[in-house]
Amino acid sequence: MGISGLYAQAGFGEAEAINSDWRFHLGDIQWQASAETKRGAWQQVRLPHDWGVKYPLSPSLASATGYLPGGIGWYQKQLLIPMADQGKKIFIYFEGVYNRSEVFVNGKSVGKRPNGYISFSYDITSYIEFGKENTIAVKVDHSKSADSRWYTGSGIYRDVWLVKANPLHIDQWGVYAYPELKQGKGMLNTEVTVVNSTSNGSAVTVVQELIDAAGKVVANKSEKVKVNAAAKATIQQQLTVANPKLWSLDQPNQYTLRTSVLQNGKQIDQSAIKTGFRTFTFDPNKGFALNGEWMKVKGVCLHHDAGVLGAEMYTEVWRRRLQTLKSLGVNAIRTSHNPQASSLYTLCDELGLLVMDEAFDEWEFPNRKWLQGWNAGTPGYAGSADCFGSLGGEDFAD
Repeated sequence: MGISGLYAQAGFGEAEAINSDWRFHLGDIQWQASAETKRGAWQQVRLPHDWGVKYPLSPSLASATGYLPGGIGWYQKQLLIPMADQGKKIFIYFEGVYNRSEVFVNGKSVGKRPNGYISFSYDITSYIEFGKENTIAVKVDHSKSADSRWYTGSGIYRDVWLVKANPLHIDQWGVYAYPELKQGKGMLNTEVTVVNSTSNGSAVTVVQELIDAAGKVVANKSEKVKVNAAAKATIQQQLTVANPKLWSLDQPNQYTLRTSVLQNGKQIDQSAIKTGFRTFTFDPNKGFALNGEWMKVKGVCLHHDAGVLGAEMYTEVWRRRLQTLKSLGVNAIRTSHNPQASSLYTLCDELGLLVMDEAFDEWEFPNRKWLQGWNAGTPGYAGSADCFGSLGGEDFAD
């Protein structure tokens, strides 16, 4: 079962970060899209935002979560969607909200997400008023603040994206790439899923290009596919490269896989992901080998917080942290005990650090189906560094 889709970026349409000009209110309210609610006692904030580290420590609060407050918080943002976007699909994509979030558009609830680490998105097309300002509101309920054995943070602590897409587009996390090496050749096995939200079937052409670090297209493939009305279609292709540059700890070479969807010769969607050619070998007697080189995995367990910055995710902070760890001899990280932000995995790909992906910390009941209904098995991030998988830190055995 793949868990990589739990934290990957959306990977379709035109994505715009909407981290600025949010307002925040600590405390519960009865939400209505009214002028009074919009103009109440709200604090101007920029995402990512962790309200816990903004308040004083208190000995009356739980030690496990840093003596810092949880509670209930509300966020809101005004969003103008031009009339020119009418006819497109509009999505809002959250990389992480801790926790128990509920999203509202123009006063109407569009969905809830209890997990604080898994990314999620909503199709908000039917809630949008085109040509007008729309009110996006998010309720975050971390009233059970002592819910972990580490500092979790509280709020919208990762990036938020507005995604605009053609009604016929690449599916969310709809491009998967699996590299192989055979006799000096690199084979990139790909899978692309296209979704059609219209009432008419349509034929499209899926074009894939593999691009090296110098910007040269080193392999390409295309295939036509019929996508039925209100349905999805998936195609599989293989791109071959002679003598590819390998991804390794010392030389983390990567390629860009660019996927385009064309309808009647016109591009209607495009996605680009990074990938690298490498092999992993596991042997009960010899241990682990990367590209045939046996080595010791010198890993550390990393929680998602950044010290005094709390849970707020800043790429350059993590770049410095990972570079420092690598300079000390670390060659792998474990995402203790949950999926982390997509930019962390991108950094590991770039810097040459192996990754153990962990889905959860623990659960209280044997056989509880935590993954069911929450993006389970969706291939999204399958980066060069993605080497090990973990379904839990401390869990019941059957």
